[in-house]
Amino acid sequence: MTFTRLLSVAAISLGLVASAHAAGGSEKHPHPPEGGWTFEGPLGEFDQGALQRGYQVYTTVCASCHSMKLLSYRNLGEKGGPFYSPDYPANQNPLVKAIAAENEILGGLDDFGDPLYRAATPADRFKSPYPNDVAARAANGGALPPDFSALVKARPGGASYIYSLLSGYPDDPEYDGIFEFPGTFEAAADGHGDGEHGDEAHADGDKHELHGKLEQPLGQYYNPYMPGDVTPQWQGDPRHVPPGGFLAMPPVLIEGIVDYMDGTPATVDQMAADVATFLAWASEPKQGNRKSAGLKVIAFLTVFAVLLWLSYHQIWRNVEH
Repeated sequence: MTFTRLLSVAAISLGLVASAHAAGGSEKHPHPPEGGWTFEGPLGEFDQGALQRGYQVYTTVCASCHSMKLLSYRNLGEKGGPFYSPDYPANQNPLVKAIAAENEILGGLDDFGDPLYRAATPADRFKSPYPNDVAARAANGGALPPDFSALVKARPGGASYIYSLLSGYPDDPEYDGIFEFPGTFEAAADGHGDGEHGDEAHADGDKHELHGKLEQPLGQYYNPYMPGDVTPQWQGDPRHVPPGGFLAMPPVLIEGIVDYMDGTPATVDQMAADVATFLAWASEPKQGNRKSAGLKVIAFLTVFAVLLWLSYHQIWRNVEH
């Protein structure tokens, strides 16, 4: 009897979850850029060019709001980092020292209690845009910009989520705070393709097609990849709600906003992929070392296992079992 009741409760729970999923605005499935990620898999490595471009995007677009409290400037010059050079230790890398010196940080107080500032060194942590969380919220309408140090590890989907979110804002040329379905938004949203909800939301035929209007709250911005529920702002069939949610960050990547040092065209997709790569590295700067050590350990254990097997047969070859 107890087992039957447990099955009934489980079935009801699954039914409630399924109905909530159908009615609520679940986010679209994050996806990597067309070429995929070079750093994925046991043999994957970070592309140093992409890391350098991603650092440019971070400093140009993101650093004014988002901190990286767990990262030091010297990390940029360590092996596997954006500006690594085998000719210099990380703390002595001239480029890293120049990058750090561009930032002034608090170096103490003078005799009158006034702050003293000094140029940062490679040993210092990345400069934060705000002195504390209270100031950060005050400057962003109450919203606290997340720290980017381990963002890729903290978000489901990792780098693919960052890429999809940054490149997934709807581009409606007639934007007035209201998105219409279907309409100009539909073509822009479908440009990102393979979301598990995108096919359902925009396909013709026997699949659901969204019809209605989505009103964007003041100070908030709609993104189909942002986890959330847009049901309260949806003027349409309540059974079929647009995917995604609202966030306080507006679309920040504008084509050409970054002048890449290597001459790469700064398209929205390129910048989103580059900064996602940089944030993936920042979340685990030692990933390359870890993979290298892991491969060596696997090779050692393989050879050890073979030798152990041969030794076993050599020792017990004339012994009856």
